Amino acid sequence: MGEWTMRQKSYVPDIRRFGALCEGNYLRICQLRKLESNGKPVSEFELHRGEQYFGRVRLEVLQRARFTETLLLEQVHNGGKWLNNPQLTVRVYHDASMVEVISCYRDHHIAAVNDYPNRYMHHPDEKVQVNGFLADWLDFCLHFGHIPLTFSGWPTGDQIDQG
Repeated sequence: MGEWTMRQKSYVPDIRRFGALCEGNYLRICQLRKLESNGKPVSEFELHRGEQYFGRVRLEVLQRARFTETLLLEQVHNGGKWLNNPQLTVRVYHDASMVEVISCYRDHHIAAVNDYPNRYMHHPDEKVQVNGFLADWLDFCLHFGHIPLTFSGWPTGDQIDQG
């Protein structure tokens, strides 16, 4: 068999790597949810370092069940014109302590494995890559995320003077 007729090796997902990403994302989401105030299902926080503003992120609970939640994470504003605003829907599995991206932007379903090449030019490991992006984005949010004073549970100076 010549080199041109050899069959390409098919992609086999690395379940351990994917599981580690999902477990790490669960811990990151739990840390971010501590930024919530007054137990509201929608949480917004700003991303900035000192005076440098990076944007605002919203975390919204779309659905709750006994052991799972579906959340929408989206950057609703950013400080740079070259950035796309990420928008990810994630499923939180509380019983397994894992978070998995179930949709990204316009892609309403992310296949575990894609044939390559394919119509939309998705990578064979697209699901792992999107969950890796979520890990990086959540790390960024944890590092630079701050609750704006208007969302905090602490009274402002005006509220203290009136009370």
